[in-house]
Amino acid sequence: MQIVDNMQFCDPMCGMSAALHPTIALLQSNSLASVVQQEIERAILAGEYAPGSKLLEAALAEKMGVSRGPVREAFRVLDEAGLVRTEKNRGVFVRDIPMDEAIEIFDLRAAMDEWVGRRLAESITPPQLKELRGLVAAMTQAVKTHEAYEYHMLNLKFHDRLVEMTGNRKLTSIYRKFIKELSLFRRRNLAEGWLMPVSAGEHQKIVQAIATGDPQAAGRAMFDHVMESKERTIANDLRRQGVGLESIPITHPSD
Repeated sequence: MQIVDNMQFCDPMCGMSAALHPTIALLQSNSLASVVQQEIERAILAGEYAPGSKLLEAALAEKMGVSRGPVREAFRVLDEAGLVRTEKNRGVFVRDIPMDEAIEIFDLRAAMDEWVGRRLAESITPPQLKELRGLVAAMTQAVKTHEAYEYHMLNLKFHDRLVEMTGNRKLTSIYRKFIKELSLFRRRNLAEGWLMPVSAGEHQKIVQAIATGDPQAAGRAMFDHVMESKERTIANDLRRQGVGLESIPITHPSD
């Protein structure tokens, strides 16, 4: 993807841009930085930049057809979002979240998702329920065609919509930050083909539980789904390290 800085291509009148009001110039710069930030974030979440890899300001600026300023601002926003880390005199790197931090996020997410399930069981509308069923159907199709990336993106959208449907904007903001940080871990789980149908089945159970209007059942379905994902994440990480599963206990937060 190439992002073209409009300031590079203008008619003879562009010399007047130097006289732009400072506020207009700031808005132009921020708008471009936002586009650059979104593209780098997309690439990170899609796995195009592996955890721990270094992001080169000059290379990204050249690739996107922009100056270094918007890339530098994008790095600052991504650092605040927890997707990259900035090391003095070394540069900017894609974050490689340690397992203990990932587990803490899973535990917090489980508590939030339980509340989401309870809330939606009481408030979901027929059009919203239809939308969720459509997403689950699309996920099931992705399983059949072995489209791991498509499944991952649908998975993210499904959970994001669940939280959005509660109408709690503060929760949605916090939730999205957690999900972005966990994204690479979750993609590793779903990259293993046999786990995709298991995950799809859990999503079907979530929608079915919400549709019953039973807050306790819906909350439990959401909570259990996150904890299953947590256990799969731990197991997969141990397998990659060649460590026996019995060496590290799996803990569950209290209900």
